[in-house]
Formats: sequence, C-alpha cells, structure tokens
Amino acid sequence: MAVILMRHGRSTANTDLVLAGRTPGVALDEVGRAQAAELAQRLGERAADVVAVARSPLQRCAETVAPLVAALTGVPEIVVDALAEVDYGDWTNRPLAELAKEPLWKTVQRQPSAAVFPGGEAMAAMAARAVAAVRELDARFAGDDGANLWVACTHGDVIKAVIADAMGLHLDGFQRIVVEPASLSVIRYHPRQTVVHTVNNTARLSLPVSGAALTGAAVGGATGAGSH
Repeated sequence: MAVILMRHGRSTANTDLVLAGRTPGVALDEVGRAQAAELAQRLGERAADVVAVARSPLQRCAETVAPLVAALTGVPEIVVDALAEVDYGDWTNRPLAELAKEPLWKTVQRQPSAAVFPGGEAMAAMAARAVAAVRELDARFAGDDGANLWVACTHGDVIKAVIADAMGLHLDGFQRIVVEPASLSVIRYHPRQTVVHTVNNTARLSLPVSGAALTGAAVGGATGAGSH
C-alpha cells in the first residue's frame, strides 16, 4: 500500500533552535509528547493496517513511536541505523542562528548535493543511504501485491531527501519541501510509478484507498472519492 514517513515530534533541541544531529539524550518536549500521543488517532481506522514500524535509533524517534507501537498489538518495531539523522559533524549542538553565518550555510540551502559537513556526512551520502533504506524496507513490508501499510519514523532532512527522490527531484531541490515535527508524509512505491500521496500532513491523515490498484495518475487530478 504505502509507507508513512513520520518526522519525530517536537524536541527540546527544536525548541532551543539548536542543531541536535546525533547527540544522544535529546528528548521530546511537552508539545512533542502530546504529538506522539495523537499519532494513532491521526491514522484513524487505517492504524489497524500497519504491519511494521521502523525508526531511527535516536531517542526522539523512539519516544515518538512508543504510543503508536503500544496501540498496535503485535506490530514489530525495528531500529534502522540508515534512518538516523544527518551526521552534522562539527555543526552538531550549535545554534542555528550561529550556523546561518557560516559560508557552508548557503551551500546547504542552494546546492545541498555539494554540502559536506566538517567532520561529518555529505548530504548526498545521507540521501543515498536513506532512500536505499526506505526502498529496501518497502520491498520487505509492502507485500507481494504492495497492499501493506508501514511506518518509518525519522528526521526532517532524511524525509525531505526520500520525498525528493520519490518526486524525481534532484537533491538540490529538496529544500523546497517542508517537513514539520510530527508531520506525516505518504509515498506509494510501485514498479510502474512511484506516487507521493501526502506531504507534511499535520492533521488527520489521508491515505490511499485500501486494495485500490495503481493504474496511473488521474487525468484532471484526483476526485477525492474514497479518502480516509
């Protein structure tokens, strides 16, 4: 059916406007905990269709999915290192206002494919490992007919890179995509055509109709019939 890309809820680093990166011990703040508690409700009746929950190894993702996993009896929770946050190297734990003054900041904004964080990871390398991980997990969990629904909880830049790939965008266009804390984005992979169904949903989630075959994009746009 589809993968639901879930960004972790609002964290203490988000509140403090600090680039947390892979720093251990970064937790959800009060708002983030409330966002996590609402996730199962936002999925509605389709929560029962979820067959797996994969997540980044970082604490803020573990805390985000915990209420959802508790509500989904018998659904495995899988920690996937390739879904981890970007390794920002020497930029880790620095205030965003300070980083915005660095020469590299313009590269990150305008040509992220060329950005390599000092002592850390290249944005292109992050995109490659994240896209590969999501596609491999989808092949594993979507089922032979692609009818299953699964969740991947990860980080903003990671999700933007996966969405850009699904849209056929060059990585240099991924900064045009907005992915807020606790937002849900939905991608349906298919041998004929990959469909980006939802981006940055922060309310009740719309999902593809269960069991519907993917025959191609509707001429004139979707009718809205059968939305959940």
